[in-house]
Amino acid sequence: MSTSGTMTFGIIKPDAVRAGNTGNIIQRITDNGFRIRALKMMHMSRQVAEGFYAVHRERPFFAELVDFMTSGPCVVMALEKENAVLAWRELMGPTDSTKAPKGTIRGDFGSSVGENASHGSDSEENARIELSYFFNATEFC
Repeated sequence: MSTSGTMTFGIIKPDAVRAGNTGNIIQRITDNGFRIRALKMMHMSRQVAEGFYAVHRERPFFAELVDFMTSGPCVVMALEKENAVLAWRELMGPTDSTKAPKGTIRGDFGSSVGENASHGSDSEENARIELSYFFNATEFC
């Protein structure tokens, strides 16, 4: 992996893929100076989604979140930029798409707090964990 920035993990969620916004979101990512170091489209199995969101297992929205994330294909990404975690979170906007400003991914492509078009790691430590959950070392370019 390159040393020209830090890495974060992102997902283009099933709602955005279903709406045909994958290309627009990827363009927005690259226009904002991110380098895509790994990318793949996948349809998460229930087991993969439950494992990924295990931290939320006891939360009331867990089952709904897993159902949503397994409802169709998504795109998982390794994104590199200086201060990548913060930069990606700023580009995504607030979790609740109805409160996200226009010009952010969630503001432009999301519709609610649940169907908010994108996911991003909340710390560098979680970025490393999430990246390794979906990518092996040979998949990074």
